[in-house]
Amino acid sequence: MPRRVRLVLLHGSQVNRAVWTRYAGLLGPHVELVAPDLPAHGARRGEPFTWEGALQAVTTAVGEPDGTPVVLAGHSLGGYLALAWAGRHPHRLAGLALLGASAVPTGPGALLYRVLARVEHRLGADRMARGVDRELAALLPSAVAAAVKDAGYGFDGIPDAWSAVMRECRPELLTEVTAPVLLVNGQLDQLRIDARRFRRAARSAPWVRVVTVPRGLHVFPLTHPAETVAALWELLAWARRFAPAAPPA
Repeated sequence: MPRRVRLVLLHGSQVNRAVWTRYAGLLGPHVELVAPDLPAHGARRGEPFTWEGALQAVTTAVGEPDGTPVVLAGHSLGGYLALAWAGRHPHRLAGLALLGASAVPTGPGALLYRVLARVEHRLGADRMARGVDRELAALLPSAVAAAVKDAGYGFDGIPDAWSAVMRECRPELLTEVTAPVLLVNGQLDQLRIDARRFRRAARSAPWVRVVTVPRGLHVFPLTHPAETVAALWELLAWARRFAPAAPPA
């Protein structure tokens, strides 16, 4: 029987854990899928977003070392949280995947994040919800779009979340991470511009891969789940074969 691997998937801003609805079927029975809601999103949308609170959510999802290899993957905001968590626990993971999170959120690159946070905040929750409804309806199967809507969007925490990303996240957080690193981006994703810098920073990793999803937008994990899972399988297979039974905490 194949060795069981735990895959923790962190969603991006605005949405919730339901964006990963199709992933369990694509990953199969030997992958333990853990997909938490982040603070201020989904079932936790009544809570304020704090950086430490979000990192604690990741810690809870990763769990205590029990011999099960853990691969941590995050999209957009979730990718930057995964980066920060791995930087604090550089020897804990069996694999790290940053999905749509390969832009340095400082200097010129920070403009993308500032515009995102300001526009979303000024529009207000009702207008934002209608806009996200339309976007998801256009991009996703109706059942998945409905699941994400029913689970609850998260708008109130956006300014705090992206301010924290700009303050806390740098490629250099990868420097001491000893797990393989996967950088996956959509071909048309604006947050892929610094993938080479992230790759260079991961100098303690046994290997680093940069994968581009053809014709993928920033939301490629939602629109291209099969391609995203195909990329993640390289990490999962490596973790199953090579990860030690008892990694450091």
